[in-house]
Formats: sequence, C-alpha cells, structure tokens
Amino acid sequence: MATDQFAELLVRLRRKTGRTQEEQADAINAVSGRETMTRREINRYEHGHNIPTNHTLAHIAVACGLPPEYLQREAAAARARRRKGARPEGEDQDDVKRRTLLGGAAVGAVAATEPWERLAHALTRGKQIDSEAVDNLIRRACDLHVREGHLTALELQSEVESHLEAITNVLPLAGEHERALTIAAGETAALAGWVAWDLGDHPRAQAYYEVTMDCARHIGHPPLRALALGYASYGAATPERAAELLIQATKDVRGPGNAAAAAWLYGRLAEEAASAGDHTNALRALDRARFAYDFADYTAEQAWVRFVTPYRMDSLALSVYGQLGRQELAETADRAVDRLGRQLPESGVVVLGDLANALLRGGDLEQGVYVARQFAAASDARPTTMGRARAQAVAVQLPARERELARHLQRFAA
Repeated sequence: MATDQFAELLVRLRRKTGRTQEEQADAINAVSGRETMTRREINRYEHGHNIPTNHTLAHIAVACGLPPEYLQREAAAARARRRKGARPEGEDQDDVKRRTLLGGAAVGAVAATEPWERLAHALTRGKQIDSEAVDNLIRRACDLHVREGHLTALELQSEVESHLEAITNVLPLAGEHERALTIAAGETAALAGWVAWDLGDHPRAQAYYEVTMDCARHIGHPPLRALALGYASYGAATPERAAELLIQATKDVRGPGNAAAAAWLYGRLAEEAASAGDHTNALRALDRARFAYDFADYTAEQAWVRFVTPYRMDSLALSVYGQLGRQELAETADRAVDRLGRQLPESGVVVLGDLANALLRGGDLEQGVYVARQFAAASDARPTTMGRARAQAVAVQLPARERELARHLQRFAA
C-alpha cells in the first residue's frame, strides 16, 4: 500500500491500534474536536500522496499514543527526502535502519489486545498533552452519552470504542490532565459496556464495567464506580442482586455535586424493588429519587448524567407505579404526556414504552394506543434490549382491535 518510509509508518501505527482507515479518521477527529479528517485523506497519507501538516500530525500522534514531536520529526525527514529526490545528505543505510527500528518500537507501544485491557494498561503510565485536545476529548465523551438516546447500540458501538481508543492512547501523555482524562475514559468505557450489553455480549460488557471501576479506584472518584454499578444492575441475575449493586452505587454519589446521578440510581433501585414486589422500599426509593432530582445541576455534575432527563425520571416513576399497580399511575402518565407534548418520537424508546404501558394500564386506551404506535416506530428505528422488554408488556395491554399493532410489537420483542 505505502510508497515511502513515512507512509509505511502511518500504516503500521493504524494497524497496531486495530483500526480501519475510517476508524482512524474518527479517532483523529475525536482529538481535534472537528469532523475534518476523512477515510479518503487517511488513504492518501498512507499511499504517500500527501504528508500531513504539523498540526494534523500532532492530532494523529495523540490518537496513537505517541509524542507529537516524534511524528513531526519523521515527517520532516520525509519532506526532505522528497525535496532532494533521495535520502537526506548524511543519512546512510544504517540511519534508515535505525529510524525504522525506532519507529517499530514506538508503534509497538500502542499494540494491544482488547480495548479495556489497553485502558487498564494506560492507567499505569503518564506525560503531557495539549489542553485544547483534552477539552475536546472530554466534550466528546459527554456528547456520546447524549447520543445514546438517539442511536442504536450497533451505530453507537464504533463511535464509543473509537473514542475510548483515542483517550486511552492519550493517557500516557496526560500529565496534569490525568484525572480529567481518566474520568472521561471511565465514562466512555462504561458506555461501551452498556452498548455491549445491549448487543448481547455480556462478558465484554462486564470487562468494560470492571475497567471503569479501575479508573474510579485509580483516581479516587466514587461516582465513576456508581455509573458502572448502575449499568451493571440491568444485567443482574435477580432483582435482589440488582438492588445490592444499586445500594452500593447510591453510597458512591453521596454529597453535593451528584444529585442527578443519585436521582437515577434511586429511581433504578425503586424499579428493582417494585420488580421484587417490595412496595415499601420501592416507594421510599422513588421519593428519594425525586427529592434528589430537585437539586440536579447538569453544569456542575458528571458528563454522563446528561441522560437523566425529566422524561427519564417520568419513565422510572411509570415503571414503578405500573409494577405495583398504584393509583398514581394515571396521574403520572398524564403529566408525562403533557411534558412530552410533540416530542413523542424523539423522547426515547424506553420512555415511550413505559408511558404507553402506563396509559393502557390506567384505562386511557385512545392515548395509550397513540403512544404505543409512537413507541413501535421508535423501536423499529432504534432496537434495544430494554425496548424489546417493554414491547411485550405493551402488546398484552393493547385492546383487541389493535391486533396488528400487538403482533408487530410481539415480533419485535421475540
């Protein structure tokens, strides 16, 4: 593929990270904070048609876990060879061999196996990275947690794992930014675990959750462990085991600055208690969730809490009241409909499923069928494990005249 020594180096760098050209472009864009790098441009670099600018080289180096000066030095030598039409004066064959060996050693530093193993390894190292690149990486981690509500797990997987690679490769250069980048890495790893779970790869999900907790221990940041435990609770064998994980998670988000996280975790605890038929603890946990949410401040909390929206809190309440058969179900469903307004198709599969189920259980068949249709459309566009679980519950609540819709939801749930 490559036509000269520097192009070959770029090819080796990419292949050692296990990325395709498109994934390499995504990783570089994650570092730069812009969507300017393309697979076509990577291809041109790797065929020796173009040599990246020093600015671009710095982003490539960071995405691959190398000091920018290394790639810039190699690129300068490549430009000199082009100008002279041969190797630079004074550079004999031994020099070429030395540069190739050094390049191989540098590339070897980014060789690894699974993404969570590379992240775990990176936690043991450390240097310096540009503040702007750090801000871009952290902002991107936050954006991914927001995008989770609008993409399928399959669509999100490559974005999340590519971003995790970019942060992992940067960690050895983090210096004073190590804590902030480790938090972003842990948040991204937890989301990668959630995506893996949604795709049915439970061992991979568990590995990501464990490395998220490694990040939390490494920098002494309990809320990061709470995120991993919260996600892991969905895959717990029993409601009782899920409750154990969630109780530990709520302890990790005590104190100021964690209100939204606490609201989600107490809401999840209420769901699991309701699933186990524990009315008292379910209602108590739901009250604590609502109280915590009154103090939520997204601007001052962890990036990952962006998915804890008012709609998500409505969904948790609907799930709890529905499982317990509480009279508050109808009133909560009405409030949820008013809050959503015309945003029904954009509000998320889980929220729509819980709302449709609540309306149908409460006897509001006309509104329930309407929301069930919106839920079916959203589920088709964004199939998820949680959506499939709700599809079955909605299907059995539909009136007899909606047999076709019920069959559609049952096929989706299967």
